[in-house]
Amino acid sequence: MTPAVGTRGVLAPLESEIEEFEAKGRAFRAGEIEPGDFRAWRLTRGIYGQRQADNQMVRIKIPFGGLTADQLDVIGDIAETFAGSNKGHITTRQNIQLHFVNLDNVPEIMRRLAPVGLTTREACSNTVRNVTACPLAGVDPTEPFDVTPYTAAFARYFLRKPENQALPRKFKVAFSGCREDCAVLGIHDIGYQAVVKDGVPGFRVVAGGGTSTMPRKAPVIREFVTFDEYLLLAEAILAVFDKTGNRKNKNAARMKFVLEKIGFEAFKDLVDEELAKLEGKKIDLAPLMALPSEEDVLPSDVPLADPIPGFAEWRRTNVVAQKQAGYFSAFVTVPTGDLYPEFLRGLAAISRRHNGGLVRTTITQNVVLRWLREEQLPALHRDLFELGLGGAGARTLTDVVSCPGATSCSLAITASIELARYGLSGAVQELVAKYPEAEDVKIKISGCPNGCGQHHLGTIGFEGASTKQNELQVPSYEMWIGGGNTPEGLRIGKRVGKVAAKRVPQALERVLAAFTSGKQDGESFYAWLDRTGIEPIKELIADLRVVGPLYKDLDAYKDWGADEVYVVVRGEGECAA
Repeated sequence: MTPAVGTRGVLAPLESEIEEFEAKGRAFRAGEIEPGDFRAWRLTRGIYGQRQADNQMVRIKIPFGGLTADQLDVIGDIAETFAGSNKGHITTRQNIQLHFVNLDNVPEIMRRLAPVGLTTREACSNTVRNVTACPLAGVDPTEPFDVTPYTAAFARYFLRKPENQALPRKFKVAFSGCREDCAVLGIHDIGYQAVVKDGVPGFRVVAGGGTSTMPRKAPVIREFVTFDEYLLLAEAILAVFDKTGNRKNKNAARMKFVLEKIGFEAFKDLVDEELAKLEGKKIDLAPLMALPSEEDVLPSDVPLADPIPGFAEWRRTNVVAQKQAGYFSAFVTVPTGDLYPEFLRGLAAISRRHNGGLVRTTITQNVVLRWLREEQLPALHRDLFELGLGGAGARTLTDVVSCPGATSCSLAITASIELARYGLSGAVQELVAKYPEAEDVKIKISGCPNGCGQHHLGTIGFEGASTKQNELQVPSYEMWIGGGNTPEGLRIGKRVGKVAAKRVPQALERVLAAFTSGKQDGESFYAWLDRTGIEPIKELIADLRVVGPLYKDLDAYKDWGADEVYVVVRGEGECAA
């Protein structure tokens, strides 16, 4: 198989795969392929069914979130031409998704992606999914080395690997170098933390983490592996998972369930057995790691401008210093992760002017521009403001994370993204002004227990649910408290009770008010929560679960962004197909 002409990305698209998709799509339309068989095959190509009949979601695989200006332009054109949603959506795995796409248009989308080096291959299904990494990898002052090339090597090595095309369940991998661990390694099937031992760089490796209905922090499987060992260890872990994972019950098929069933020590023994079979195997990392230098494409002249109102606050919350003296990275706050065509093309143009045309997406659904000079920051902010993406507050209370929810996903119970867009967008701006001590609180929303919005990791998280009241269904959310990354390590949140969807802003304000009034000097939200416990919060929000009868409280029976009375409509989600 030969890579498509013009490939310039991390993963090589194949023209033969596009032709194969086109042929199978025609055969499916003609009734020559069973729907179940076609669905399983389609998903390995990154094409996911929606709750709306004959609508697809196209997931573009973006290792470590790295994108070029040319790729942004192409995605913008595709979104405008083929996506009924007229946008690309940044996911919590650094991918970009296109929603409401007709199946017949998928081959043309693939053909437009290929020349700029983008593929959808194995972005879905029971495969090795997109490999994520810290968006500041290579420039973070706290990292021992840049994990970016090792992330790229992992993604390339396992792409299209025959033995990984039909795993018991999806498989997620992440790399972190920074002290903050912003890739959240502990929730992954494999997580690699950059370390240096006795002067030798390598990785501390965790395995068997996950969220969803059984949140579990990944335990350490190796305190240290060298660069020569890290891919072989993954190969052995994948072999164990392939042989021992549950293929009868997809709801208990992730690798974390293997560890739960046989125990971590037995799991490690099986991994050692598989590693022994690989003894003597050598992997040539050099071609797998090859990436262009960001410094080499930096413009010789940078845009300059006077600061406009809001610059100081944007610089405070969205700009961080790099380890390279004189350089900075800027987070572009993307509300609900939605990049409309004008945003995609605008970011492409801005990145060309400011840093040579390279950006990275984040697991918090934002975009990062790196290698910026201090003097060009006012001009960048002005450019972003004129585009409509100049908002401050990245990685703060106002930077809400959400999955698409019931607007497109069959499994979702509630319209989570509509809660973020309509229910909280204005409220959080008011709340951070009212309770500035709560600025560091992170809000994450999912439309169902699977947790694509990573609600388990929110300082305050909301999980889509429903309740039955007055003989009717009420859109609701299970509220979680205390999740996230802390200096002491990863925390999984705890449930504190259900609240009606239209009462979520009230619930949020009550918790922030309790924290602000009850905290001791210098006490963080987590320290306050550990001291007081979750029982007071349960009592604080208990009444927000209850709504009045329909004739008195009609709005409470409607989900955010909906005009009609709510009814749970939940189909068969393809994330377990």
